[in-house]
Amino acid sequence: MSDLENRTEGSGVTGNPTGNPAAGGQGTGDRRNPPISVNPAPSSEIFTPPPTRSTGMPLSAWLVAGAVVLAVLGALVLAGHRKTAAVTGVQPLDGYSSSLPISQLKMSESTSLSGGKSTFIDGEIRNTGSSEVTGITVQVLFKNEEQMPPQVETLPLSLIRTREPYVDTQPVRSAPLKPGDDREFRLIFESIPGNWNMQMPEVRIIKVDKK
Repeated sequence: MSDLENRTEGSGVTGNPTGNPAAGGQGTGDRRNPPISVNPAPSSEIFTPPPTRSTGMPLSAWLVAGAVVLAVLGALVLAGHRKTAAVTGVQPLDGYSSSLPISQLKMSESTSLSGGKSTFIDGEIRNTGSSEVTGITVQVLFKNEEQMPPQVETLPLSLIRTREPYVDTQPVRSAPLKPGDDREFRLIFESIPGNWNMQMPEVRIIKVDKK
């Protein structure tokens, strides 16, 4: 063995003398350029868009809203059908009016602090029939001297509940007239026609509600 071979074996270096891993062996390599660690690609689940949230009303809410609208429309239709036409002109007497004679008619006026004037017609009414009366509608005819049709006022008759400390009235339905009852009543007018002849108006019973 030559001297060169002996020096090579004595150095303790075997395999690839350059330490390049690509050439095989377990050399020390170049420590100035350490290998770069590459992280695995991120999971695609991280970038998955969040689920879309529905901002609209649920179907049940729409159904409830529709039912409410239909109920309101139905109530309006029924109210329109039940609405009675305004009474115009002189109406015929009610068939039971002959059992409700009116007497002791008198008129009076009062002026409020604001200057408004009210006209009252007081009287007495008696139930001579066999039915209990729960409502009375009257027409009051204000005649004139000009050969013109009278001014007609249609209103419910109110019974006098008390006269002290002031006159207080109530509808007939609150205190029905039983057979044989004799009660005081009052009719109130906020305005009367300017051509009224100043005579006692005619009071006519055109509708009677009975039990």
